[in-house]
Amino acid sequence: MGLLLRPGIHQSQCHQYHRLSQVLIKPKISHFHFHQNSNPLPFTPTRARRVSQTVRALAEAAPKKMVKAVRVHELGGPEVLKWEDVELGEPKEGEIRVKNKAVGLNFIDVYFRKGVYKTPTLPYTPGMEAVGVVTAVGPGLTGRQVGDLVAYAGGPMGAYAEEQILPANKVVPVPSSVDPIVAASVILKGMTAQFLLRRCFKVEPGHTILVHAAAGGVGSLLSQWANALGATVIGTVSTKEKAVQAKDDGCHHVIIYKEEDFVAHVNEITSGNGVDVVYDAVGKDTFQGSLACLKPRGYMVNFGQSSGTPDPLPLSALAAKSLFLTRPSLMQYTATRDELLATAGEVFANVESGVLRVRVNHTYHLSQAAQAHADLESRKTTGSVVLIP
Repeated sequence: MGLLLRPGIHQSQCHQYHRLSQVLIKPKISHFHFHQNSNPLPFTPTRARRVSQTVRALAEAAPKKMVKAVRVHELGGPEVLKWEDVELGEPKEGEIRVKNKAVGLNFIDVYFRKGVYKTPTLPYTPGMEAVGVVTAVGPGLTGRQVGDLVAYAGGPMGAYAEEQILPANKVVPVPSSVDPIVAASVILKGMTAQFLLRRCFKVEPGHTILVHAAAGGVGSLLSQWANALGATVIGTVSTKEKAVQAKDDGCHHVIIYKEEDFVAHVNEITSGNGVDVVYDAVGKDTFQGSLACLKPRGYMVNFGQSSGTPDPLPLSALAAKSLFLTRPSLMQYTATRDELLATAGEVFANVESGVLRVRVNHTYHLSQAAQAHADLESRKTTGSVVLIP
């Protein structure tokens, strides 16, 4: 090709522009083309920039892949969840594209939808947990390949979609023995249970623990796992039907909190000694009672607020029994790649061994996310809820 190259502009760049122009430019701008020329014009930085800008503009104007996703344009109730077409690009360096097979529904999705937790932008695509198949990998990426079955939980948000772009370092491999729907239902809730039981407060044989919402997605896993660790498990639930499930999941004592005072019942069960730790994802309705259930130097672990944010608590309220209070988040316990792999690995190992029996009691098509949210908030669901794209 007869191009005069300015120092700093490599021959390969010209070849790249040539190839791109053949694909993107020629069909639309017939007079702009490279050709053999015995008296060529210098290929100056200005011309290089113009070519680059034209190629980039045409590439951006080219049709992009469209996929279906749930979008939130304003905060509010389940009705703000809209089923729409969205554009999906190609994965960049360090990224992969994943076609979701199953998406987990979690109460954190409700918190973001309502504005309890702040989203960076509006509109946004909800969802923090999914399992899918890798359909494309970014340039230069190793360790992941097309066809891999992977799971992710936590950030980035955006799982309520047929396909999504994810950072490759945020996904974990799914064992072939674990069904994708089971994996999608357990990865976030299971990793939450892992850090709560194994690291936030390390449950050991002889401990007595209190689990609120024991028939819920996380509560069910906490009850099973803590029982396997040798703890005495007290669970609270809202109905007789849920009490049966909680008992089956390993709760030694089940309290229907709508029918009896859970503080008085816990005091009776523990002969007035209290429990070592309370795992409370209910929040406002149970917070003060949870503190009252603790033994001296007990741990209050609040990891959610399905009934609302607890009222402010003066530090002096902890002094009477020298209590510990923490509000942990999964993201801080899986901040490094090693932590993420170890946490997910322990969850899947417990699923494979039977320590954790995952209850996928409800499935909805992804387009029915609004109904799924409504059922979750009204406590019509038990165990895990999965959305199928």
